[in-house]
Amino acid sequence: MPADLPLEQPVELKLLRYWELFYLFALLAGLVALQLQDGPSPGARAGASVLLVAGFAWYWWFGHRPLVRYEGEVPAKVGALAVAGVLACFFGSLLLVPGAAWVTPSVISQVFWLLPLRAAVVAVVLISFVPGLVSLSDGGDLSEQLATTIPAGVIFCSLALMLGLFIHRIAQQKEEQAVLIERLAASRSEVARLSHEAGTAAERERLAREIHDTLAQGFTSIVALVQAIESELDTDPAAARRHLELTARTARENLDEARSMVAALTPSALAAGSLADAVRRQAERLDAETPLTVTCRVAEGLPKLSTAAEVVLLRATQEALHNVRRHAHATTVALDLSIVDGNVRLSVRDDGVGFDPAAPGTGYGLTGMRTRARQVGGELTVHSGEKGGTELVVEVPG
Repeated sequence: MPADLPLEQPVELKLLRYWELFYLFALLAGLVALQLQDGPSPGARAGASVLLVAGFAWYWWFGHRPLVRYEGEVPAKVGALAVAGVLACFFGSLLLVPGAAWVTPSVISQVFWLLPLRAAVVAVVLISFVPGLVSLSDGGDLSEQLATTIPAGVIFCSLALMLGLFIHRIAQQKEEQAVLIERLAASRSEVARLSHEAGTAAERERLAREIHDTLAQGFTSIVALVQAIESELDTDPAAARRHLELTARTARENLDEARSMVAALTPSALAAGSLADAVRRQAERLDAETPLTVTCRVAEGLPKLSTAAEVVLLRATQEALHNVRRHAHATTVALDLSIVDGNVRLSVRDDGVGFDPAAPGTGYGLTGMRTRARQVGGELTVHSGEKGGTELVVEVPG
């Protein structure tokens, strides 16, 4: 059930209307039976009828309206007031005409809606046995009257209590169901909130990796080129002009990356060609922008990879070359994109100073690459040592 659906009412008001129809039908039947009796005077029958109708009017004003207003859960004082008025009219009609006991079912029908369970049981017992006690005042053989009224009262009281307890149990189950539905809705809302927060955190982490592997590296290249231009403006204008062209090209590529991330979050380098072409362009850029000797070998017949897997390999290439540029102090770099046991493997080797991959604080880049590789079922390994040289290997399923 969706969390935004309204909860079911504690007591079904439609069921209450059915019981009120029964109340009205039983009252009308009792009034007809009351008028057909021969013993009581017409005045007594009329008075008893007026009291019974007044009892129904009392219930409608003090019972029905609060039940609708409070959706079946009336305050105890309100319910007691409604039942007291109905019983007063009922017992008054019995005193005028004992035959008014015919309307007893109509009086009992609403007691369990208006009173708490214990009070309703007491009221039902009174309603069941008072008509018999009133009839004893008419005279006659007491033992014969007791033999008639007591069993009838017990049977009537038992049936009424069974029916009333059934009504009460239905109402209780509906209340319990409403509580469970409310808890379920709250749980669904909490799960949705936690899922949203987890999704937001994952998206932030992914965007952080994207920015680190693209824009941040591009800006680093631009800063390095600008610094080179500053030192070459007076001594080597040709080199400064060449580095200025590289700066403009790097800035345009960074702008393309930013637009691509906003539009579809797909690397523009992959949108412009194949993975092999994108890797070659990264190697050519490093070779043009630095004094490093860069070699790139791409195997023939690379399998078609998913976009996610290609993004992993391209970002790993960018991050690895960025680390070589900034930290390795290397003279040569070799890129190798090959097929190994059906998987596509990227290897980036340099002859730099090396580092300890297990040391803490080795940077966000390696962590991001490792996370990317795992997301597509791949693996990242780094081999480096004190004697220098580093090899970074990323392998993804083909």
